[in-house]
Amino acid sequence: RAQLVEIGGGSVQSGGSLALSCGVSGYHYANCMAWFRQTPGKDREQVAAIATSDRRTTYAEVVKGRFTISRNADTLYLQMNNLAPEDTAMYYCAADSVNLCHDGPYIYWGQGTQVTVSS
Repeated sequence: RAQLVEIGGGSVQSGGSLALSCGVSGYHYANCMAWFRQTPGKDREQVAAIATSDRRTTYAEVVKGRFTISRNADTLYLQMNNLAPEDTAMYYCAADSVNLCHDGPYIYWGQGTQVTVSS
Protein backbone atom coordinates (compact mmCIF):
# COMPACT_ATOMS: atom_id res chain seq x y z
CA ARG A 1 0.00 0.00 0.00
CA ALA A 2 1.41 3.37 -1.00
CA GLN A 3 2.01 6.06 1.56
CA LEU A 4 2.25 9.68 0.48
CA VAL A 5 3.52 12.48 2.70
CA GLU A 6 3.42 16.13 1.66
CA ILE A 7 5.76 18.77 3.01
CA GLY A 8 6.47 22.36 2.12
CA GLY A 9 3.24 24.19 2.80
CA GLY A 10 3.15 27.45 4.67
CA SER A 11 2.30 31.12 4.46
CA VAL A 12 3.52 33.55 1.85
CA GLN A 13 2.59 36.97 0.58
CA SER A 14 0.94 37.52 -2.75
CA GLY A 15 3.48 37.23 -5.56
CA GLY A 16 5.70 34.92 -3.57
CA SER A 17 6.71 31.31 -4.18
CA LEU A 18 6.43 27.99 -2.41
CA ALA A 19 7.63 24.52 -3.26
CA LEU A 20 5.74 21.41 -2.21
CA SER A 21 7.15 17.91 -2.07
CA CYS A 22 5.43 14.56 -1.73
CA GLY A 23 7.40 11.52 -0.70
CA VAL A 24 6.08 8.16 -1.86
CA SER A 25 6.82 4.86 -0.17
CA GLY A 26 5.43 1.34 -0.12
CA TYR A 27 4.50 1.30 -3.79
CA HIS A 28 6.43 0.16 -6.83
CA TYR A 29 4.57 1.90 -9.68
CA ALA A 30 1.93 4.55 -10.21
CA ASN A 31 0.76 5.40 -13.72
CA CYS A 32 0.12 9.01 -12.78
CA MET A 33 0.76 11.39 -9.93
CA ALA A 34 -1.02 14.64 -9.28
CA TRP A 35 -1.55 17.61 -7.01
CA PHE A 36 -5.02 18.62 -5.90
CA ARG A 37 -6.25 21.42 -3.70
CA GLN A 38 -9.39 22.10 -1.71
CA THR A 39 -10.86 24.99 0.20
CA PRO A 40 -13.72 24.69 2.70
CA GLY A 41 -17.08 24.36 1.03
CA LYS A 42 -15.65 23.66 -2.39
CA ASP A 43 -14.90 20.51 -4.34
CA ARG A 44 -11.36 19.28 -4.54
CA GLU A 45 -9.79 20.36 -7.83
CA GLN A 46 -6.85 18.93 -9.71
CA VAL A 47 -4.04 21.43 -10.01
CA ALA A 48 -1.52 19.47 -12.04
CA ALA A 49 -0.76 15.91 -13.07
CA ILE A 50 2.19 14.05 -14.52
CA ALA A 51 2.28 10.73 -16.31
CA THR A 52 4.90 8.20 -15.35
CA SER A 53 5.41 6.77 -18.85
CA ASP A 54 6.35 9.94 -20.71
CA ARG A 55 6.35 12.64 -18.01
CA ARG A 56 3.56 14.43 -19.86
CA THR A 57 2.02 17.12 -17.68
CA THR A 58 -1.40 18.73 -17.46
CA TYR A 59 -2.38 21.86 -15.55
CA ALA A 60 -5.54 23.57 -14.46
CA GLU A 61 -6.01 26.78 -16.46
CA VAL A 62 -5.79 28.95 -13.35
CA VAL A 63 -2.25 27.80 -12.57
CA LYS A 64 -0.74 27.49 -16.05
CA GLY A 65 2.45 29.47 -16.33
CA ARG A 66 2.77 29.77 -12.54
CA PHE A 67 2.96 26.18 -11.25
CA THR A 68 5.30 23.41 -12.35
CA ILE A 69 4.87 19.74 -11.52
CA SER A 70 7.79 17.34 -11.67
CA ARG A 71 8.88 14.08 -10.15
CA ASN A 72 11.66 11.63 -9.68
CA ALA A 73 11.47 7.98 -8.67
CA ASP A 74 10.02 8.54 -5.21
CA THR A 75 9.14 12.20 -4.88
CA LEU A 76 6.56 14.43 -6.51
CA TYR A 77 7.14 18.19 -6.60
CA LEU A 78 5.06 21.29 -7.17
CA GLN A 79 6.82 24.60 -7.67
CA MET A 80 4.37 27.46 -7.19
CA ASN A 81 5.33 30.95 -8.33
CA ASN A 82 3.49 34.26 -8.39
CA LEU A 83 1.05 33.01 -5.80
CA ALA A 84 -2.25 34.78 -5.28
CA PRO A 85 -4.72 34.72 -2.38
CA GLU A 86 -7.00 32.54 -4.52
CA ASP A 87 -4.33 29.82 -4.33
CA THR A 88 -4.94 29.48 -0.61
CA ALA A 89 -6.04 25.89 0.01
CA MET A 90 -5.13 22.52 1.43
CA TYR A 91 -2.91 20.84 -1.14
CA TYR A 92 -2.89 17.06 -1.56
CA CYS A 93 -0.71 14.76 -3.61
CA ALA A 94 -2.21 11.67 -5.16
CA ALA A 95 -0.91 8.61 -6.98
CA ASP A 96 -2.25 5.99 -9.37
CA SER A 97 -5.16 7.08 -11.51
CA VAL A 98 -7.92 4.64 -12.47
CA ASN A 99 -8.28 6.42 -15.80
CA LEU A 100 -6.22 9.10 -17.58
CA CYS A 101 -4.03 11.30 -15.43
CA HIS A 102 -6.27 14.34 -15.69
CA ASP A 103 -9.45 12.28 -15.19
CA GLY A 104 -8.76 10.22 -12.14
CA PRO A 105 -10.04 9.09 -9.79
CA TYR A 106 -6.87 8.58 -7.83
CA ILE A 107 -6.34 5.69 -5.47
CA TYR A 108 -3.68 6.88 -3.03
CA TRP A 109 -3.69 10.21 -1.21
CA GLY A 110 -1.52 12.17 1.16
CA GLN A 111 -2.81 13.90 4.28
CA GLY A 112 -2.49 17.38 2.82
CA THR A 113 -0.46 20.48 3.51
CA GLN A 114 -1.86 23.97 3.97
CA VAL A 115 -0.86 26.82 1.68
CA THR A 116 -1.93 30.32 2.70
CA VAL A 117 -1.35 33.36 0.51
CA SER A 118 -1.98 36.78 1.99
CA SER A 119 -2.65 39.91 -0.01
